[in-house]
Amino acid sequence: MGPNANIADLSDVDLAALKRAKHELETPPLGMKLAAIVGAPVEKLIGKLPAIANDKVNDATQAALRKCLQIALKTLGKQSEGALASVGLNSAQNGGAAVSKPSNLLHKFAVATTGAAGGAFGLFALPVELPVTTTLMFRSICDIARSEGEPLASADTQLQCLTVFGMGGRSAADDEADFGYFIVRGALAQAVSKASSEMATKGFAAHGSTALLKLMQTVATRFSVQVSEQVAAKSIPAIGAVLGAMVNTVFIDHFQNVAHGHFTVRRLERKYGEAAIHAAYDAIDLAME
Repeated sequence: MGPNANIADLSDVDLAALKRAKHELETPPLGMKLAAIVGAPVEKLIGKLPAIANDKVNDATQAALRKCLQIALKTLGKQSEGALASVGLNSAQNGGAAVSKPSNLLHKFAVATTGAAGGAFGLFALPVELPVTTTLMFRSICDIARSEGEPLASADTQLQCLTVFGMGGRSAADDEADFGYFIVRGALAQAVSKASSEMATKGFAAHGSTALLKLMQTVATRFSVQVSEQVAAKSIPAIGAVLGAMVNTVFIDHFQNVAHGHFTVRRLERKYGEAAIHAAYDAIDLAME
């Protein structure tokens, strides 16, 4: 199918997949989902966090993303079967079609367990909990990418997995504008391209490169907003382990949805062309679905 295809050229199965992807990518932000769980506006809860919370969130976010980046760099260039063995995944052998389903429930259970600990110990647990939670989420995102035919040994795929953390919501610099998926993706694209080139040529030696650090900082800026919302939701007095586990489950579910949407769009772009899928995506009216 050529790049001039339109929405009518998509098969029924692929059109349904694209509609699901748009729904997953354009659904209400994490804060609204968390508010439904804890019964209070997350924005107000963030305002009640102690001043030290912002520093803790920023430090923990940077540490969490560095851990994910190290995983990606250490696995770069290995044979596909063991490409992400350190995170318990197998790479796809299929060039484009979706393969076996990802283990979403297993990863949700693991993250719920860390959330229970976070709910019990609150903000003090963040430096320990967030890197573990984020690494588990990165595993899940990679598993979703694999299920959509992405080659996990590829530098670009690994960075695409990392950028999912930056697609899960707006940053403070967005000034509350309604940024859609393709706008956010486009804003990250140049940084991903430069970092991918460095990873492909330098491997682990690229760890401290300017391009990689710039990409990680861009993702961290956006991801820290969602982390702050997660922390605020768990900061309610006596929230306890049960609600802490629920908050973390909503947290990973949000990013799993974003990953499913993102890698579905990429799979369809490989089949129909980027321009055709972008046009078809824009033509889908979620209000009519």
